[in-house]
Amino acid sequence: MTKARRTVDYRIDPFDLHLFAAVMEHGTITAAAKAVNLSLAAASARLQALEDATGMRLLERSKTGAVPTDAGRALARHANRVLAELESLHVDMASFGHGLRGTLKLLCNTSAMSEALPRRIGGFLSTTRDLDVDVQELPSEAVVDALRRGTADLGIVADHVDTSGLLVRPWLDDRLVALLPGRWGIGRRRSMAYGELLEHPLVGLPRDSGLSRFLAAQASRSGRIPRHRVRLGGFDAVAQLVAAGAGAAVMPESAASRYRDRRTRVVGLSDRWAQRRLLICMTPQGAAMNSVRVLVEALLVPASTVPSHAVPHDLR
Repeated sequence: MTKARRTVDYRIDPFDLHLFAAVMEHGTITAAAKAVNLSLAAASARLQALEDATGMRLLERSKTGAVPTDAGRALARHANRVLAELESLHVDMASFGHGLRGTLKLLCNTSAMSEALPRRIGGFLSTTRDLDVDVQELPSEAVVDALRRGTADLGIVADHVDTSGLLVRPWLDDRLVALLPGRWGIGRRRSMAYGELLEHPLVGLPRDSGLSRFLAAQASRSGRIPRHRVRLGGFDAVAQLVAAGAGAAVMPESAASRYRDRRTRVVGLSDRWAQRRLLICMTPQGAAMNSVRVLVEALLVPASTVPSHAVPHDLR
């Protein structure tokens, strides 16, 4: 019986992937060899070794050129992805000479992405030219999972998630409130339960946003499904629809306060989960990186002291 080939048995040289990608691009081994500065004999030998390593016939060779097999097409897709990642790796490594990593991956929840983060990130980037930040919005649970898997450098989450095993710095209060159409007759009430709000039509963010997922989870605990008349891409657009009377919305108090006028009303949510705090999270390995520490310091600067154009730190 032939022994099954294990993934750890593969020894594929990235240069061979580069050569194979060149064959896909140029259509012949001769042209590919020239493109990567190899002789035809050397290129043919390397392609044969690649087929031996994968255990698959990757090319159908003829006098008119080389056509990939099904396995070859699959390899080409992987090769393009691997080569792109290697290029990204080289770019990142080039910035280590300045003591900073080239790109930091920061994951955060909806509130951080839309409210507190932009100004602080803007000031940080204006004074740190050798470091870029890749920011992505995810639900808080997904953020901590990514940190534990090592696929992110830094995370900002609401304090309802389990952050065990991570280093945590308290950041900002993030109270959730209801923004209501001004003509709703609720008297002088200053708060209401989310379950009561679910009796009314809602306006919200896209279904896959972190805040929408969080609110859907809270509703499902009572067997409810929120009825959204429309979903829009940001709090500004949502607030305009609330002011027009289309429905109510849930958003951070910092956002709702910007849209309070005669056409809207801000009412607190009495649910305990609405009283949240945002946390900055990182792994012990991430905290050891100079670039991560520098970014955390910039995020912890009080908003009142952050100019719109710079962070008061010399990060060079």
